[in-house]
Order: sequence, then structure tokens, then C-alpha cells
Amino acid sequence: MKILCVLYKGGKSALQEPRLLSTVENSLGIGPWLKSLGHEYIVTDDKEGPNSVFQRELPDTDVLITTPFHPAYLTGDLIRNKAKKLKLALTAGVGSDHVDLTAANEKKISVFEVTGSNVTSVAEHVVMEMLNLVRNFVAAHEMSERGDWDVSAIARNAYDIEGKTIGTLGAGRIGRLVLSRLRPFNPKELLYYDYNPLPDDIATELGARHVPDLPEFLGQCDVVTVNAPLHDGTRGLINGALLQHFKKGAWLVNTARGAICDRISIAEALESGQLNGYAGDVWDVQPAPKDHPWRTMKNPLGGGNAMTPHYSGTTLDAQKRYADGTRDILERWFQGEAQVPANVIVSDGQYATKSYGKHK
Repeated sequence: MKILCVLYKGGKSALQEPRLLSTVENSLGIGPWLKSLGHEYIVTDDKEGPNSVFQRELPDTDVLITTPFHPAYLTGDLIRNKAKKLKLALTAGVGSDHVDLTAANEKKISVFEVTGSNVTSVAEHVVMEMLNLVRNFVAAHEMSERGDWDVSAIARNAYDIEGKTIGTLGAGRIGRLVLSRLRPFNPKELLYYDYNPLPDDIATELGARHVPDLPEFLGQCDVVTVNAPLHDGTRGLINGALLQHFKKGAWLVNTARGAICDRISIAEALESGQLNGYAGDVWDVQPAPKDHPWRTMKNPLGGGNAMTPHYSGTTLDAQKRYADGTRDILERWFQGEAQVPANVIVSDGQYATKSYGKHK
């Protein structure tokens, strides 16, 4: 069986740090095991264009392994015209929106991912990003790097999280964990928006109130965090029109998927002051081009941008979890055993999860 794996290149640092499992050099730590079973295992970071290793090897690939951090976009065109032998598209991590799930259903290609492997890592990153924005940390750090010292210039846009109304758009595993992590900060109120309300006991435990109307939810929040999957119902959801429902000067953190937010609308809202800050590690195209507006956009006070490359869910701890999960999925696949239900996105030509399928 031919297994093609697309990862990012780590270079010397990866060779020196075998814990960097999601690099080409360390190949999720499963190379020797796969080869001992007689499988052909090809690992590459070359994924762009028809002459890339990804597209050249795809026609006779049985299993494709990709990650959300250096995504190889398995488009409908590739599935229908090139992926002739493909049986399984496996995401080493969480988030399979780089796979055309409609085309996968048509061709009865299974799509699995390592659900839950990134939950703690991303939730911690969300809280860190909130603090960065609300405390005006990035601008303060940049000032220290420049050798300047103007406390008033930083303090005029620095606040506390305590006493703020904070809401999560999406209350799945990550959204719930974010809410639980925020309770010790003593916010004014914790809110959530989700088409599927939480059970009363969980909502009570989190101290979170459900707001079923999205504009109303946004209008009450000082800080909004996006923790929803990307699908037809969320792509471009946060656009110019919806941003007008945010409190003026609110902060927005998006560690879900960049394409949930409209690129230009976000930049304009930050630069106008409608948003006081925007942070996240996900971009609508990855890697993001050097001229992407999210790299340099600022609020009127010269800060409010805490964007990073996509790494929240690929800490060393998370890499171990999704590498182990990838091996478990493959072992079950080879032996014809049932998968952990939460890991199954598409199977036998239909959606196995509401996260991606509900809005199709």
C-alpha cells in the first residue's frame, strides 16, 4: 500500500529535536513501523502545483496523510481526476476543511482526523491571545524592542479581562474548555452561541449563558473567540455586515479557521476602530502570502494585532497526541477494525459528524 504524507520541513532543528514529530524529517514517528509492514511511505513538504511531489504521487496513493498546519489542499478536481486509488484521507490533527468533503463522499473516500488532539493546546492559545490583545501586550513588547519607554502610550489601550463579557462562537470541546479556563479571571459574564445548546448541567458548571441569536450575541460581547469548524455555513461568516453588530472596540480571537472571517472586512474593521484587536493563528490561505493584510493591520492607536503562524494546535505535546492518534487510525484501518467514532468525518459516502455535514 502506498501512503503519502505531507508535512512541513523542519531542517536542522527537526534533526536535533526528534520531538518535532510533524516535520518531514521525523515523519510523525511512524516511518519505520509502516515500512516494517511492507508499505511504501513517501513524506514531503512539496505541495503546490501540478509538478509538486504531492500531485505527482497522488494518482497511485492509497492513503493520504496531511495536517492543518501545512495543508495540502485535496480539491474536488484532484479527487475526481487524479486520486484514482485513494481510499483514505487522514488529517494528523483536527480540521479536515482542506479536503473537499463533497467530492470525498462522491468517491466514497473515507476522511478521518485525530479529534481532540489539539483541544488543550488551542484553548490555552485562545486565552493567551485574549490577554495579548486586551493588555495591549504586543505594542508594549515592540516598544521595548525599539528601545523606547512611553508607558502612557501603551496604557491608554490596555485593559483587564476581569469584568468583561466574553463569548465563544461555537461551544464544542475547545469552546467549552476556553470558557472553563476563563472563569478564574472573574469576567462579568460568559456567553456562548451555538446551534446546539449545551446541556443545562454543563452550562451551569461553566457559568455560561446561551444566546441563540448571533447578532445579539455579538452585541453583548467585549471579547469574542471563534471555535467553530469551517463549512459552507461558516465560510466568510464574519464579514463587513456582521462586524457592524460587534460592540465598537471589541476584541476578536480566531484560532478556528481563517476563512470563517473575511480578509478585507477584518482589516478594515481593525483599522477603523470597529474592532480594537484581532488575533489568531489561522489564515484564509496557508502559508499566508507576505502581503496578507492581517500581517500588518493596526487599530487607530497603532496596535491590536497579535497574529501568528498556525501553531496553536501543534505544540510538542499536541504533536505527540496526533502522531499517536494517526498510528491508531492506521492500525485500525489496516486490520479492518472500527474507528473511534469521533475521528470519523466522512465514511461510506456520507457525513459521520454534524460538525461538517449539518449545513451542507
